[in-house]
Amino acid sequence: MNNMSPQLQNQIAQFQQLQQQIQTLNTQKLQMNAQTKEIERTIAELDAATGDVYKNVGSLLIKVDDKSKIKSDLEENMETLEIRIKAIERQEKGLREKYESLQESINKAMGQPQ
Repeated sequence: MNNMSPQLQNQIAQFQQLQQQIQTLNTQKLQMNAQTKEIERTIAELDAATGDVYKNVGSLLIKVDDKSKIKSDLEENMETLEIRIKAIERQEKGLREKYESLQESINKAMGQPQ
């Protein structure tokens, strides 16, 4: 890397940072998708429940009197997660565009074909 121009070295560093940012966003998106699936399963179980329903608060299970309130809270949490996932997807798209542009620029500077 010593015979590379400082500009090219900077571009490569930016390229690596973009890779890390994209990976971080992917991890966050996967976690949020898993949370969304878990909430969907919880809502389905809540709908199917005929007996008492309990919710986990810290290390305690507390009996719930109002199932509809719990269900609306879960649906609200799911909505929030879906909004966050969409925001991450938009951010990821922008980073990927920068990533591809920078990759093209680095390849040109290093004399590699596209």
